[in-house]
This record gives sequence, C-alpha cells and structure tokens, in this order.
Amino acid sequence: MPADLYPDDPWPVRALDALVRLIARLGLPESFVRFGFVGVQGFCWDTGTVYALRAHISLYVAGACGFFVAATANWALNRVWTFRHIDHGPPHVQWVKFLFANAVGFIANRGAFFTLITLSALAYRQPVLGILAGTGAGLVFNYVLSKKFVFR
Repeated sequence: MPADLYPDDPWPVRALDALVRLIARLGLPESFVRFGFVGVQGFCWDTGTVYALRAHISLYVAGACGFFVAATANWALNRVWTFRHIDHGPPHVQWVKFLFANAVGFIANRGAFFTLITLSALAYRQPVLGILAGTGAGLVFNYVLSKKFVFR
C-alpha cells in the first residue's frame, strides 16, 4: 500500500505502515504482516483476559473468554487498519462473519491452548505459554479465512 494513500493518518500509524512495508520486503503480503501485528495486540487482550479471570472461573472457561475478547478486538483493528481499503458492510454483520470464520482458527488456537494446559503443569501455572502456542496455531487459518470470507 503506497505511503501517501492515507496521508492524514497520525504519525504512529504512518510509522507502523512503513515498518509493515519493510517487513513485507521479505516476501510476505503486507496484509499478512498487518494481520500479524493486530494478532500481537490480540494476544495481549487474550492473555490479560485469561489472567484476570483465572482466579474466578476455570482456566478452560477463561481461555474461551480470552479468545472471544481478542477476536472482537482483532476484528475491529483489522477492519480499520489491515483491510481499511475494503468497502465494508455493516459492522455487526462483518463481526459475526469474522467470529464464524475464526471458528476454524479457534479449533487450532484453543486446541493448542487446552492441550498444553492439560498436559503441562508449567503451561497450567503460566497460561501465557498456551496462549502463545494457540495464537501461532490459529494465525494462518484466521488470516486466510478473514481475507477470503470477511474482508473482501
């Protein structure tokens, strides 16, 4: 995406766009790099939610809640940044499509998370390890389905 396409963006967004273009020189699509950056903030929402809830509910339920919070935040940022050049439909329709599309990624993501916290005492004590593994496991599924089904 050309640097002058969104000249009114604040400087942090322009700087992040420049970083995306630099990383994309490695042969990755810019939209995938942006999706990955959004995924990092989603990882933070997911982790924060799990750690906030784990003392009050089961770690499995906290993990499902964390995924939902992160998916919602990711949808919003992907809508306004990663795929901002797309003519979007109604937000509520797109959000539901994003959640359905990410259901495949949910299986990979939370499958890795649930497996690790079940089989590893360390991952159970430090759920961030399972969240990190799950984030990586779901990344490609979520990107492909989001690009082809949600943001088109």
